Amino acid sequence: MAGYEYVSPEQLAGFDKYKYSALDTNPLSLYVMHPFWNTVVKVFPTWLAPNLITFSGFLLVVFNFLLMAYFDPDFYASAPGHKHVPDWVWIVVGILNFTAYTLDGVDGKQARRTNSSTPLGELFDHGLDSWSCVYFVVTVYSIFGRGSSGVSVFVLYLLLWVVLFSFILSHWEKYNTGILFLPWGYDISQVTISFVYIVTAIVGVEAWLCVMRDSSNEFIKLFQKL
Repeated sequence: MAGYEYVSPEQLAGFDKYKYSALDTNPLSLYVMHPFWNTVVKVFPTWLAPNLITFSGFLLVVFNFLLMAYFDPDFYASAPGHKHVPDWVWIVVGILNFTAYTLDGVDGKQARRTNSSTPLGELFDHGLDSWSCVYFVVTVYSIFGRGSSGVSVFVLYLLLWVVLFSFILSHWEKYNTGILFLPWGYDISQVTISFVYIVTAIVGVEAWLCVMRDSSNEFIKLFQKL
């Protein structure tokens, strides 16, 4: 809206005093991913802007979404009797998902490495992350699909809310405490999702449908016992 001040002068003045503070206690992140990212960031030239790394990772997430939308526009490709997504697509999506995750992990390190960390950079990074929450969840949904043996769209809707609520809640906590407590689920989910894409290319979507069916049967038996 023209003429509307989204940020007050008092809030703008706070940018000069702002300092990024985050706490990461995830063992996967601390002992595996951070050492990996510390190695990767050294490959980038110091003139490369951190925001460009952030945006490049986001574009990979969007590309994965568009690629899957092309081969599975109605989420029925994984259903029995329908033409499945080609195996090479799962491999590409898996590699690009992990690459995007890596870029999201090194952009902040590049900013600190080049002494170019800014509140605007954090806003740009986490703003794009909020959009990525939608894209990567919907992309994963294509593994299971909407068929009779798949997952309903309503469940997808609930999953989207769970992911978005977790993202918003962590930043609301940061707003009140001044510290961003990084959720364990992010690193674990990104590594797992990348691995699942590659495995899907090898075993096919039918394998996951069998796992879902067996799990559902076990749950029903457990419920009947209760």
